[in-house]
Amino acid sequence: MGVFVSERTRLVVQGITGREGRFHALRMRDYNPGVVVAGVTPGRGGQDVEGIPVFDTVAEAVEQTGANTSCIFVPSRAAADAVMESFASGIELVVCITEGIPTLDVIDILDRAGKNGSTGRVIGPNCPGIITCGEASVGIMPGQIFKPGPVGVISRSGTLTYEVVDLLSARGIGQSTCIGIGGDPIIGTTFVDCLEAFEEDDDTKAIVLIGEIGGRDEEEAADFIRSMTKPVVSFVSGRTAPPGKRMGHAGAIVSGSMGTAESKVKAFQEAGVPVADTVNEIVDVIEELL
Repeated sequence: MGVFVSERTRLVVQGITGREGRFHALRMRDYNPGVVVAGVTPGRGGQDVEGIPVFDTVAEAVEQTGANTSCIFVPSRAAADAVMESFASGIELVVCITEGIPTLDVIDILDRAGKNGSTGRVIGPNCPGIITCGEASVGIMPGQIFKPGPVGVISRSGTLTYEVVDLLSARGIGQSTCIGIGGDPIIGTTFVDCLEAFEEDDDTKAIVLIGEIGGRDEEEAADFIRSMTKPVVSFVSGRTAPPGKRMGHAGAIVSGSMGTAESKVKAFQEAGVPVADTVNEIVDVIEELL
């Protein structure tokens, strides 16, 4: 069944009438026609996008369709308000694709997510989304490369997720749920949150964790893995990145001795977690574990 999204997900796409929102809403519907139930663009209520009804507000979409999940394709200047609107309307999970949201706005989003009775979860921002294989795709992941199976995947990098998943599928190893948690310095759902969910998921038998330089999420994940019963294989990108230079993601930057690839590799090794040197090696280790 996977984690966070499933065939019971009822998705509203915020920003559905924009180019990216429309394109990916239709791709998500193609993956499972029953999941995408509505779109929202203020001022476009009453219209539709190839049969997907469009509402002016998330509250209307929730009332009319029973939506419980939102995917954000709103420009960065308005994305924080879009997330707040979802939580205020009773949405339980927000997957925020938008890149470039100011960090203070993200802090405000996460602070409010757990207040006023809200139990909302944010995946992202600046993430590729989440897919529970064979059930639901929420975001921009290419569904055709995924194959249902026992391996959970968590990653800060979208493109590395696709590469590893494609290699797993080519080897005949399917995936339960794949989560791109996002590459910003502050994100809503962390490695530890995902590991905890996978540990409790009966369909997940092993986990691939793809990290990168910057921050302490990987070190915290290594500490948590010590208490897990399911095997985890890790990979850390950016081992040759120079200190002080941002590499791709806003959060992928080494500041002094903090966030180095070496510190992350060491943390995983000390926790007994295999650290692959290449993406191909990830698949080799997973195949042995299974």
